[in-house]
Amino acid sequence: MNKWIKQSIKLANSPGYLDRLFEIYPVELGMDRAISDEVSSKIKKAFRNRDKLLLLETLLKLPKFPIDHPYVASLRRHPFLIKRNPKTVERIAKTLFSADLSTILILLTRPKSPTRQLGRSFKNWLQTIGYPFLEKNKFEKYQDIAFLKGSENQLKQFAIETLKVKNLKRRPDFILKIKNKFIIGESKFLTDYGGSQNNQFDGALEIAKLRKNNVIGIAVLDGIVWFKSKAYMHRTIRKFNGIALSALLLKDFIEEQKLD
Repeated sequence: MNKWIKQSIKLANSPGYLDRLFEIYPVELGMDRAISDEVSSKIKKAFRNRDKLLLLETLLKLPKFPIDHPYVASLRRHPFLIKRNPKTVERIAKTLFSADLSTILILLTRPKSPTRQLGRSFKNWLQTIGYPFLEKNKFEKYQDIAFLKGSENQLKQFAIETLKVKNLKRRPDFILKIKNKFIIGESKFLTDYGGSQNNQFDGALEIAKLRKNNVIGIAVLDGIVWFKSKAYMHRTIRKFNGIALSALLLKDFIEEQKLD
């Protein structure tokens, strides 16, 4: 087990871990979304009359659809599909009508999930830890510690074209230069076990497996992964030979690399 993994497990299970993490991921609960009286009246009328088309056409105009359904995005972007696919409309409407009207109205006004803020929060925090973010030309020539400035797509392009990293499927969250060494990293705040969270975890570890001359990958992980458990994430991280660590240890890691 890499020493950074050991330190991260110890840190996460020490008093104040989540308290300190809030400095990096200051999640704020959003306000409920509002729907107008006119929209509310249309939804109530559709329920009262079991009007599938009115219900679907009204709901698709709102920023939040009340249920998760794989065909909703297509219907929202291409409304002509509604009249051309009556069986799909029937299925979706049946699910909606099976719920109470009050439940649908509550689901429509739910705030955005706070977990969607996490990636942006980490990147904002990176800019506060004392290292410059430089454009590509300056970054390549810089002889101290710096982050590459750019979008995730630009970072991926730099990794593939300049650093010659092959088979890079994911877009990294950051690329860091320490003298002549490049560190490609992906960060994840893992809030639960299973499903998409496991997929995000696996993706971060794929980045952390990168090894090529003066290029290494790391996974910056926080949350449930570090707590003792028989779950897949914790079992896997304990056996992982690459570099994975809490964001709370990232600056220590950077400074140690500087001394190598």
